[in-house]
Amino acid sequence: MVTSRDHLVLEVRLTPRAGRDAIDGQAKLSDGRSVLAVRVRAMPEKGAANVAMLRLLAKTCGVGVTSASLVSGATSRLKTVRLKGDPRTLSAALGLDPGKAS
Repeated sequence: MVTSRDHLVLEVRLTPRAGRDAIDGQAKLSDGRSVLAVRVRAMPEKGAANVAMLRLLAKTCGVGVTSASLVSGATSRLKTVRLKGDPRTLSAALGLDPGKAS
């Protein structure tokens, strides 16, 4: 997780075709990296799962959909997402520890 004055950049592990849309909190990858685990019902076709993920993150954070953008990982499960807004507020809404920001 990287913060600046007006945005939050975080790593997300997306699981498409899930039973429900949900943010499952922080998870550790096998290489030790910390990511935000997100699952959506959308299929991973034509970017539908990415759009569903961005909408879910924006709704959870209480910001507009245009405040959430995919930085990298369009075809990967591991994605980098940028959320515009106050980093502390966004982190709290997602259940992340802002003290772990790099």
